[in-house]
Amino acid sequence: MTAGLVRLLSATASDHSWSPNMAPKDPLLGTLKVCVLNLQSDGDTVTDTNPHLASCCELLELVFRKGLQQPVLSLVHRDYWQCFEQLIHQDACGRLSALSLVVEQTRACRKLLSAQGRGRYLLRLALGRKVLPQFITHLLHTPRVLEWYSPAMSLLRNEEFVEPFMSLLLVLSHMEFKLNVENCSFLDESWLIPVCETYEVVPCREVGMVLRYLSGRVFVLDLVPGSQAHVDKFISPGDLIDEINGTSLRNSKSGQAGVVLSRLKGSPLSINVLRWRAHDGTVYRPLIKLLRTLRMENPTLQLSPASSQQSATKDERTSPSQCLKEGRIVYIVQFLGKANIGMFGGKEVLQHAIPQVLQKNLPSKEVLLDMKETHLTCTDRSSKLELFEHHYPEISCVGRFGQPDYTIFAFCVADSPETPQSTGFCCVALRASTIKECEEIVCRIATGFKHTEWFV
Repeated sequence: MTAGLVRLLSATASDHSWSPNMAPKDPLLGTLKVCVLNLQSDGDTVTDTNPHLASCCELLELVFRKGLQQPVLSLVHRDYWQCFEQLIHQDACGRLSALSLVVEQTRACRKLLSAQGRGRYLLRLALGRKVLPQFITHLLHTPRVLEWYSPAMSLLRNEEFVEPFMSLLLVLSHMEFKLNVENCSFLDESWLIPVCETYEVVPCREVGMVLRYLSGRVFVLDLVPGSQAHVDKFISPGDLIDEINGTSLRNSKSGQAGVVLSRLKGSPLSINVLRWRAHDGTVYRPLIKLLRTLRMENPTLQLSPASSQQSATKDERTSPSQCLKEGRIVYIVQFLGKANIGMFGGKEVLQHAIPQVLQKNLPSKEVLLDMKETHLTCTDRSSKLELFEHHYPEISCVGRFGQPDYTIFAFCVADSPETPQSTGFCCVALRASTIKECEEIVCRIATGFKHTEWFV
């Protein structure tokens, strides 16, 4: 431990009557102190990606379990969650305290199936809300619960250790924890938190995911070609569907996801996706056995492109002409300009509309073309200014230019009613980096207005 880190913790904890000179003899507290120092040295805010978070939580869990006595003649194994669960109380006005609200929220979470998972969820909530010291203070003043701990073994019943332990908790309560409490489906098994992202889907005929139910979890096996999920490229085989519009699929039975989707047919969907890759790009460890089982059942299951199956991360799988924004692939293209083309916007006008734009000889701009679920946007890459935004129903046609340049594509869009001297339609022309990407972009735009046209 460096002198600088010792001074850092000493300064933070000085208001709480504790200093490194009062070094606890218990190895758990000594290791926990190092973890707290590491969390402090990493910055102001602790998130799920912090490499020291899981270790710190594991040590807190060990402290809360040490000396916890099991009840006589009971088949239920007692864990620290049962201790915290007893601490619900009301204030003088009959309102639940902050501690009680944490306990109630933990009880109500349907993604947790065990006392271990609930205890871990409560600890994450308590860290985020800065109430962990209050929990222990309340526990120490509740004799009927404190008696569950052995006076000879528990740190909580040893006066020599309680004060330094409480000082560490107070230091933690002065730190900012920004943890995703909805991402809790694996707390029953592990302190390691998977990557969780939200997939927003517009109302469509079908999302297009082939699902497999295994050990109470919903895996994506494949994507239906041409479906919304296939076009958006947000979900990959091996990912898990954690919840849909707030309905948890934890411990779900076969077909339950289909039932939820049928009930929400015609409505926008918000799907919480758990990635099979961890934050560091490796396979998320709690999934290794389940993914092995999936591969045995489905030998053709591909968890990543063959060229980078062992080590590619999501950022590495994009080409130099692509980048990632909020989990979506965004294309880097050249904006060539636009031109008014008259009162007709059908696909047959593209053959003369694109040359009309090119004849202007305007300087091209490098832009980011972001094709979202309901609309597309075009942003100047250097200035970050948005050049235009068009919802798919506004687009009347899209196509690729023929000879001599197959990388040029364009779409026709209705002029805004506010446009002075509106002439009906205008043609927007852009150039992709390769012929393949040009085809991909045209197909994605075409699929976008095909998927949205029926509910406009």
